[in-house]
Amino acid sequence: MTNASAGLPEIKGPADVKNIPEEQLPELAAAIRKRLIESLSRTGGHLGPNLGVVELTIALHRVFNTPEDSFVFDVSHQGYVHKMLTGRWDAIETIRQYKGLNGFLLRTESPHDVYGAGHAGTALSAALGIAVARDVKGGPEHVVAVAGDAAFTCGPTFEALNNIATATKRFIVVLNDNEWSIDKNVGAIAKYFNTITASRAYSHLHQKAANFVEKVMGKGMRRLAAKFEEGAKNLFVPSVIFEEFGLRYYGPIDGHDIPLLIKTFEFLKEQDDPVILHIITEKGRGYEPALQKPDKFHGLGKYAVATGETVDAGVTYSGLFGMTLTAFAKKDPDITAITAAMPGGTGLSHFQNDPEVNRRYFDVGIAEEHAALFACGQATQGLKPFLTIYSTFMQRAYDMLVHDVGIQNLPVRICMDRAGLSGDDGPTHHGLFDIGYLRHVPNFIFMQPKDEEEFVDMLWTMTQHNDGPSAIRYPRGAGTGAKPKAKPQLLEIGKGEVVADGGDVALIGLGHLFALAEETKEKLEDLGYSVALINPRWISPLDGETLETYGAKVRVVCTFEDHVLKNGFGCAVIEHLHDAGIHTPVVRVAWPDAFVEHGSIPALRELHGLTAEAAVAKILPHLEGAKTSGMGSSTLKRPREATLS
Repeated sequence: MTNASAGLPEIKGPADVKNIPEEQLPELAAAIRKRLIESLSRTGGHLGPNLGVVELTIALHRVFNTPEDSFVFDVSHQGYVHKMLTGRWDAIETIRQYKGLNGFLLRTESPHDVYGAGHAGTALSAALGIAVARDVKGGPEHVVAVAGDAAFTCGPTFEALNNIATATKRFIVVLNDNEWSIDKNVGAIAKYFNTITASRAYSHLHQKAANFVEKVMGKGMRRLAAKFEEGAKNLFVPSVIFEEFGLRYYGPIDGHDIPLLIKTFEFLKEQDDPVILHIITEKGRGYEPALQKPDKFHGLGKYAVATGETVDAGVTYSGLFGMTLTAFAKKDPDITAITAAMPGGTGLSHFQNDPEVNRRYFDVGIAEEHAALFACGQATQGLKPFLTIYSTFMQRAYDMLVHDVGIQNLPVRICMDRAGLSGDDGPTHHGLFDIGYLRHVPNFIFMQPKDEEEFVDMLWTMTQHNDGPSAIRYPRGAGTGAKPKAKPQLLEIGKGEVVADGGDVALIGLGHLFALAEETKEKLEDLGYSVALINPRWISPLDGETLETYGAKVRVVCTFEDHVLKNGFGCAVIEHLHDAGIHTPVVRVAWPDAFVEHGSIPALRELHGLTAEAAVAKILPHLEGAKTSGMGSSTLKRPREATLS
């Protein structure tokens, strides 16, 4: 499908955007929105943010020339329109699907994607690096960084702002502001002010006046006049903070007015100073369900176009977490909840909206480092902070986990949602590294539940553990449906669960991959093997007694984890058995040591060997070729279908 049906020429690249008569650009915007709404209803994705930047993206491609000029989108979840205008119009219906378009910008996907992303706060720093490289090489290219208002709560964004004016001259920042509370700024005064400042005459007269003041009255008076000008402008617009950083501020302007955006960018590209353009946009513009529920339509799965309704996923780990922590907090006044701009995604909206506990709920914005330090401060005063952040975003606070939480042995509770594969969102969102970055940090206890019942038990155990930091990882989506107990159980730290005994193979299934270990057990038993099944519960400390017992008893150990192979749970098992002098082979079922692509979880598990069939294929060579002497039990029967030749 192309946009030709809308009475427009086919869009094969940015040149086609430039060739459309300006009066037809609103038709192009409408065609883009229609395409997005229809396509994403089948694939899911970040609908609301992209509906909000349609006119902005059209104007950028109308004025600038990618890939020679560079657009750097913060997070880049709002890059779908950019993809459509750079040769990927038809492919947009494959977005977030295996072997289809990535849900974020990706350097390997197109030369127009100059910088990839997936986390917030990266655009200004990366774009500045590109601009400085241009300056070093003496090139004429333009560099534009596009960042939403939420990105300005990120520490890296302010670190970049502090460096821009001293590092380069030609640099454009677009502040895409879609907060509903700022809509009132799109009015007569803001429009009038922009009309003046976006004219060549104003820029020329402003410079001539400044030169005249300096010549007659000195540099000091010029600085004083500049200060007065800043103060006068800020009767209307919030420019001071940016101008103090050395960026000339323009706006706010209507981010859906294509002619105004084009005129403004034409003006800004001629400036020889770093500039910031503040635009006001409407998240979800053009689709009523997205306008009514902007939080839901920020990023979602498949939906019905007519109503915006989605399939109910049931009770997810995130939802259960929010409800459980809220219930615990009602009985324990020391419990607090902290998140970094993710109340809905983490389930903490339950805590946020409950009048009995919501004064102990804290959303710090996209500021994971601050969130961790904030939790540490609370813990020093006897509170029980639950710091709830996606596994992939907790990486941003790693120094704090070591330096502030670990070394000080503070009882901060780290709750890592979306641990393991995140499926359609791809490598920037997979939580495949948290075992590797946390299991070796001293003082932490670290756990993962096999189902919802054990999850609640673990959360209860965390509320009672005040001797140091604790961490838990759990997956995206729903679990097995196991119903939590009426009264949660306090778990013994470092003690796993032996579900079944056996003498040939010991299968150790961590967390939600325990179900895969169960399936593998059935297949091995069908082949006549005696199989032990263990739910380890603890990543740190390991249940060393159980590991040593079965490591010495069986002929092969197999671990299952939703994590990369290197430095994962399986590595911890290998290390422990080696140190105990037990040399039984350990087979590991986990994700490869690579950045796993996007796609459905079942498809990716099949592709990368996280299946019962693949596990059996890895285990059998150790069973068929092992000598019984010194390798566990020698009295167990040989497999019916795997006799030695």
